[in-house]
Amino acid sequence: MTSAEHLKVLSEGEVEVVGEMPWSSNRTFLVTCAQGDVEIAAIYKPVRGERRLWDFPEGIYRREIAAYHLSEMLGWGLVPETVEREDAPLGPGSLQRFVPADFSEHHFTLVEQEAHHRRLRVICAFDAVANNADRKSGHCLLGEDGTIWAIDNGLCFHRQPKLRTVIWEFAGEPVPGPVLADLAALVDNLPGRLCEWLTGGEVEALATRTARLVRRGRFPVPDPDTYHYPWPMV
Repeated sequence: MTSAEHLKVLSEGEVEVVGEMPWSSNRTFLVTCAQGDVEIAAIYKPVRGERRLWDFPEGIYRREIAAYHLSEMLGWGLVPETVEREDAPLGPGSLQRFVPADFSEHHFTLVEQEAHHRRLRVICAFDAVANNADRKSGHCLLGEDGTIWAIDNGLCFHRQPKLRTVIWEFAGEPVPGPVLADLAALVDNLPGRLCEWLTGGEVEALATRTARLVRRGRFPVPDPDTYHYPWPMV
């Protein structure tokens, strides 16, 4: 199936809950989306299952959708297709295509193989501009097709600096030229569809972070005065 076909089934298909995903800080469900004779698996995050956070507003599922659109605007294809569904079984929330993956692999195992470094550098740049506050190792999935996907992007786009990630191997290194070019083009194309999911202030902060990364041309270095790792890290 193409990305457009996945989006159509996620947006229009009949949603049925299969079960709740274990070990999630917010209530997260595996569902099926069926349209005609096509059925795909998806991850459903309803707003009513969100644990309230003091530093993020309610409706963090919308940030999952914004992360997908940011990835598409950059042309990086990091985030599986993600849509909003108002009519899902437990109310409004996000549906993201489920990625069949080797779940024994995660960032800490993937980074040991130099062949994965190009993709991990792209995720590192994505997290820097999206201001990802929760990039755990297990949020980097090695799909069955060999593609590394970046999932669980709900804690992104805060206006204040909150970068917490396990991907610090490239800190201080030059950002690859093609990645910088994509980021520079993004600044000229904001807000795009992001205005549907983020506030004006959040989009402005995104533009500022992106322009700064392009100007400096190097991956961020962790601030020793802040806690820059998520917990747990895997």
